[in-house]
Order: sequence, then structure tokens, then C-alpha cells
Amino acid sequence: MGNKAGYADVYYQPGDNPVFCYRSGLAVYEEGLINGALVGLGYNSAGYPLNVLTNCPSRLDFKRFGEPYAFNLTVNGCCLDFALKLVEFEKINEENGIHSVITLDSELLPIRIYVHTLLDGTQMFTRWLEIENLSDVPANVSRLSIFSGGIETMDLRRMMHNGEDITSFYSIGYIDDDEWGYEGMLSWHKLMPDTTSVDIRYNRDRHRHPAFFIRNNVTGDMWLSQLGWSGGCRFSVDYNAQQGRNSTYLSFKNEITGISPLLVLSGGERYASPEAHIGLVHGGIDEAVNEMHAHIRKSVLNMPEADPSALLVGCGMGAEHDMSVETSKAFIDRFAEMGGEVFIIDAGWQNPPHKEMMWGEYNGFNIPNAERYPNGLKELSDYCHEKGMKFALWVEIERLGKFCPMFSEKPEWRLNNAFGEQSGNLLDMTNPEAAKWAEDELARIITEYELDLLRIDFNIGFREHFALKDTAYGIKECVSLRHYKAVYDMYRRLKKRFPNVIFENCAGGGARTDLGMMKSFNHTWVSDCQRYPRSVFITNGMTMVLPPERVDRLFAGMGCHEDGAFDAHMRNTMLGHMSLNVVAPAATKDNPLQMEFIKHSVNLYKSFIRPFLPESKVYHHTPDTNDARKNGNVVIEVSAKDSTCGAIGVFSVSFSGEKHISVKPKGIDISRNYWVYFDNFRKIIEMTGAEIMQNGITVDLPSSLSSELVLYEMMSE
Repeated sequence: MGNKAGYADVYYQPGDNPVFCYRSGLAVYEEGLINGALVGLGYNSAGYPLNVLTNCPSRLDFKRFGEPYAFNLTVNGCCLDFALKLVEFEKINEENGIHSVITLDSELLPIRIYVHTLLDGTQMFTRWLEIENLSDVPANVSRLSIFSGGIETMDLRRMMHNGEDITSFYSIGYIDDDEWGYEGMLSWHKLMPDTTSVDIRYNRDRHRHPAFFIRNNVTGDMWLSQLGWSGGCRFSVDYNAQQGRNSTYLSFKNEITGISPLLVLSGGERYASPEAHIGLVHGGIDEAVNEMHAHIRKSVLNMPEADPSALLVGCGMGAEHDMSVETSKAFIDRFAEMGGEVFIIDAGWQNPPHKEMMWGEYNGFNIPNAERYPNGLKELSDYCHEKGMKFALWVEIERLGKFCPMFSEKPEWRLNNAFGEQSGNLLDMTNPEAAKWAEDELARIITEYELDLLRIDFNIGFREHFALKDTAYGIKECVSLRHYKAVYDMYRRLKKRFPNVIFENCAGGGARTDLGMMKSFNHTWVSDCQRYPRSVFITNGMTMVLPPERVDRLFAGMGCHEDGAFDAHMRNTMLGHMSLNVVAPAATKDNPLQMEFIKHSVNLYKSFIRPFLPESKVYHHTPDTNDARKNGNVVIEVSAKDSTCGAIGVFSVSFSGEKHISVKPKGIDISRNYWVYFDNFRKIIEMTGAEIMQNGITVDLPSSLSSELVLYEMMSE
């Protein structure tokens, strides 16, 4: 139907059992306060309210679901999913759309719940809860699902399906791996009858982005969801189906996880939860991904100070080099020649010479080592500016190294885990003194060292997130919810204070890429692993869950040089936010063959791809990591939203050999004519849009671990 975005409304139907119908684009979700419980009543992907036939509504029979509730909340051991009373419903017109608030009072405990929903005209909804303790005694929150409930019931007879294979009806897509270096490995799986749960940062490592997709293979509907949360969470999907039964039942939960109590609310305290994002499209993964990106750009990562559109080409050096002033200047010269625009001094600048790789132990000093930089950092800052480059610095403010003074002087700044062991490094951001120190230090670093870009790292193991802390009530509280709220608030304040400084997010690579963390950052490092072919799988998956202009990819460095063709490494960076590293030590000259290709590619990126990337659509021709491994290639396409131009990266992976691949670009206008450019040959041909759509573009890959870059541009009429 063309552009579906632009319409949003909440249709409130009062009565003894009021119903709330949320419409955004062509996505519809309904929930109702039925006999004191707010329950999910179903979805529609074609824009129809579920009571379009007033006397014959097509809502879910919520009693067929074990837990039909639109959220889950347990306080003081008491389930508050039911026995709720409507206090108020409010609909607010805002700049980005419609914001509704359902205010509910529990009849079991003095707890008030505010159910917030934001609709922005895309096919996605934003949902968060506020929980208010109306009493003067503590309220212990031990369970919190922000968005949950029934998704759909499927009548197989109505679908003209005999139900012979219930394992083929639904597929679920999520990032399989949770370990460092495997970020973005998104694959699709059969949804098996029973409950499927995907844990993030609790019971699992921290490198799994909190997102999932559910595809109904019978009807063509697809649900997609993300949690804007850096702590523990879990996606659960319950598929209630039996072989030979005529109906199936599907429900889900977006749940915050951790040690109970998750939160101890003081008397009168009001707490806002992280945000959950859920959407529905009728179509494939490309429709879902681009709808998600449109929502993220409009309503989530929309802080003006964190505009990602500059997309400056970053270049850096860290502990893998000697980091001397002499070496730094030599690399700045090379980066300037390559076309780099920002020089970043990475981890190790606080360390004495020859101890670069011990950067973790020295973390927290936050001053340049005088032996390494006798004239301070200004010497290098000035040198960057003379070369036309901006100056940047790496900082890991939330982690204390054992050699920094605060580690021993302020032991109370570090928390204890459930076994009573003190954290080795994690700074307790719920400690006002520690939090103030961190924020003041970052402000000082930005100001004193005249930074143009600040790179924030976070190398803390996932178990550290779930430390315990005593409250005034003699109850230990899991610190995670309060800790990350303090972290988010700090970076938001700093970004507003320094609007012209680019904030780059990094957490041991891609360990905090979630939408909650990303709100105050211009872009994010999604992995420290650049080894081909893993690197291109990472790019493929991470550009599904984040818009490509937010996704940093690195050429050279971090294992990039170890395997694969030189051109493949570079092209993997050209479909997101490009970063560069050196291709030779400072003591030797650069290979002119390498340098010619680098400068050529950087120029293509700056002149052709970068201008349309901040509003681009992205198409994943190989959306399943496991299938791509088997088929031997990865194909990613970014396209201008008006179809005037686009870029396609075609990559072969291990054991693929020589390949001839026909790629059918998805971002073209079939009624127009195009120039099609093949970078391996540096040749242009002319093709009609209809010809491209019908026959595709044939790409030759000479071997395993090779690539081609295809650009297309609409011809003038």
C-alpha cells in the first residue's frame, strides 16, 4: 500500500469493561480492562479495529490464554496483574504522535500503575510502565513484564490448512550467540509448541542485542520487538498447539530479569520502567526491519544533540601500538591521506610507556601519562586540527582499575554480589558521590582536552550488573534498575551540555547496543571482532536491529587483516558508519596499492553512500546467519528512501569458492532507468528498472572470502 506511516490514534471505548484500541500506520493492537485485569485482545496488520463489525468483534478469547495480561507485576509477593480499577484515561497529542496513559489502582495493595503507550504513525508501539507506591512503607517489586499477553489465535480451518505440521506454522528470529565477537548472528528457528525463552544479560552473556521477530508462515504477519534496556531481560513466546487440534494460541512477554527484589520502592516513590517496542507488519523481514528503523529514528533515537548524520570517518590507535607522540603523529598523517576525519586515541593513554596492554588496571586515572605525553594531549589535538581532522579520546568511566586511587580510597564505590564478593571494577552509579565523580570527570575530560568526539567503553562482565545493595528498610535490592537509570540520566545530561561533541558508544564491542543506552549517543560500536567472514555476519545482523548510520564498522585492525580479501574488509564498513585503522606499522611505508584502494573507497563512501545513509532503507537479501553460512554468501543493500540510488555489498564466506550470484535490488523504482556500477571492474552499465527487477544483476565472486560492491543511481529523464 505504499507509505503506511503517518496515522496514529487511540480509540477509547468506555464502559464496565473499557477497551483501548491503538492504531499506528496499519498496525492495530487492542487491550481491555476486563473484570479488573488489563488483557491483550489481539492485533490486526491491515488497519482494522477489532470491532470494525460493532456487534461481532474479532477480539481474542483471552480466557484461552494462561496469562493474558498486558503486563505482569508482583509487589510484596502479591500478583497485581488483576484486581485493578481504572482511575483515568488520558490521550495527549505530542510532536511525534499520540501518547496515551491508562492509570490503574490495585485493589490489593496501595500501588498505582500508569500504562504509557506512544504511537508515532509507524507500525510500532512504545510501551512503558510507571509504578507508584501510594503507601509510606516499602514496596518490593519482584516481577516486571513491561509488555505481554495474547498475540493471536489461529483457526486452521479458516486458513484452509489441515494442521499436519504445527512446527511449520511460526518462525522466531533472534540473535543466537551471546558471546563477544558473535554479535548480530541472527537466525530463524521453527517455533516449537510450548514456551521459547531468550535470555539477555542474565543467565547469558551480554553480547546479545535484545530483539526478536515472530513470523506467521500461514498468514504472512510478522511481529517484532525490542527492549530498550541494558540490564537483564527475557523474551518469552508461548505457542500453545497440538497436532490435530484446529486452533493454536500465541502469547509473549517482554520481561525484566535479575535478583529479586528487582526494586524496593520507598513510600511515595514513582518509578518509570524501561521501554518496550513492539510492532506488526504484513510482509517479510525487509518490511519489518525498515518499519523498525523508521520508528527508532522518529521516536527513540531522536535526541537532536545525538544526531547521527555527520557520519565522520573515524580513525584510531590504541594499546595494540606503542601510542607514543611520534607514532601518533605518523598515523594521523596516514589517516589524513586516507580521508579520515576524526582521530581517536583509544585505551592505553593513561598508562606508562610499554604498559599499553595493562590499560584495564590503570583505568580511572583519566589523565594522560606524563612520560607518554610530555606536552599533554594538546600537542596531538592541535596536530589533528592542523591536518583537518577532529580529535577524540576513549574513556571507560564506569570501571575502576586497581591502580587508580579511587579503587583503594573509595571501596564503597564498588558493590557486592549475591555471594558477598566485592565487584572488581564496577562503579556504583546509585552512589551519589560516585555518580557525581563520574559525571564531573567526563565533563572535565571533554573540556580540558577539547574533545570533538568522546568514545565511551564498558568492559564489565554481565554478572556484575546484578549486585545487591542494602536499602534503608533492611532489604537488599538488586541494583540493576537504579544503576542503569543513573547511567542513562548521566549521558543524557552530558549530551545536552555538550551538544557539539560526538558521543560514540562502545562496550567491549557490542555489549550495550540496546535502545535505552543508545538514546544519548550518535552511533555505536557493535563489535570488536573484525575477522572476516564473521565481521560481515555481524554487520548483516546488527543492521537489522539498528539503523545502518548508527552501526560502526572498522576497516583494518582487530583481526581484520588476518583472513580474506583486502576489498572485502573495506566494503564491510561502507554499508554503515565507516572507521579506519592503519595497514602498516609506523616504521615502514604504506603499500601504494592498498592506499589507492582505500582512498578510492573512502571517496565513494563520502560522495555516494554517506549522503543518503541517515534516512536509508536497508534490505537483507540473506537475513538468516545459518542459511547464509550454508549458501556461502552475504548480500546487504542500502538504498535512498526515494529509490534514486543505492549500494549493494556482496560477500562470499568460507568454503564458497567461485560464485556467480544474481542479485535483485529491492530499493529501485521499476519505472526508471539506472546506471549500475561494478567496483571490481570500475565500470558502469545502463539498465532499466524493469530489467533489473526481472533478471537481477549478476555478480562474480572469484573465491571464498571475496566481495563486490555494486552501486546504482537513477538516470535523469
